[in-house]
Amino acid sequence: MPQGRSNDFIQSLERGLAVLNSFSRERRTQTLSEVAELTGLTRATARRVLLTFAELGYVHQNSRSFSLTPKVLDLGYSYLSSLQIVELAQFPMERLVEEVRESSSMSVLDGSEIVYVARVPTKRIMTISLALGSRLPAYPTSMGRVLLAGLSDQEIDGYLDKTRLEQLTPHTITDPVELRKVIEVVRTDGFAVVDQELEEGVRSIAAPITNGRGKVLAAMNISGHASRVTVETMLEEFRPRLLATARTISESAGSLPWT
Repeated sequence: MPQGRSNDFIQSLERGLAVLNSFSRERRTQTLSEVAELTGLTRATARRVLLTFAELGYVHQNSRSFSLTPKVLDLGYSYLSSLQIVELAQFPMERLVEEVRESSSMSVLDGSEIVYVARVPTKRIMTISLALGSRLPAYPTSMGRVLLAGLSDQEIDGYLDKTRLEQLTPHTITDPVELRKVIEVVRTDGFAVVDQELEEGVRSIAAPITNGRGKVLAAMNISGHASRVTVETMLEEFRPRLLATARTISESAGSLPWT
């Protein structure tokens, strides 16, 4: 058994999840050999996993190829339906988007990435197609920095030690020391602005959603294209509305039993 795993660890479940996660936008259909190669499993093990999922209805088999079925969405929906904050946020986010005429999203932190759990779009402003469940690295995003700012100092240091900061655009901060300082500023200010660090032409501002004890539960943002939205507009026009909306959602979330 690999070091650090308990006696209760179920390796077959780990292998099953690896097979499901091997499918993606670029790999919507795969052969048995492709799944085995991507997951590092033997062909025999990959075959048993795929056929089990096919029998359970999560995978469709067409001759030698395999693809996911819509039933896989049940796994993600179970999480979203249990995340009551998304339901509380929907109407305030819709109202915010009507006011600023730009897209708004909500995300949570999962390891080194943010995961989109709610989104109210206007126009598509990014070449990255964003939908519920989409993942982005935390460090070059406004929501990611808000979520990182909500961690303890030890957790932030651990994140910076483990995360490779890639130069995604000429504006991306890749120096861990500089990024640590930026996160501290976000913690103090209560919001984050990112100017074309994830993708050139895209600016965003984000604020935290907290519970009654000030713990950061999620982050929400407003995104706009740099040709339409200046940093000054983000700060002067969007920030007050975003903070007010985040405060409204936070007050509602404070009454939830699990927060």
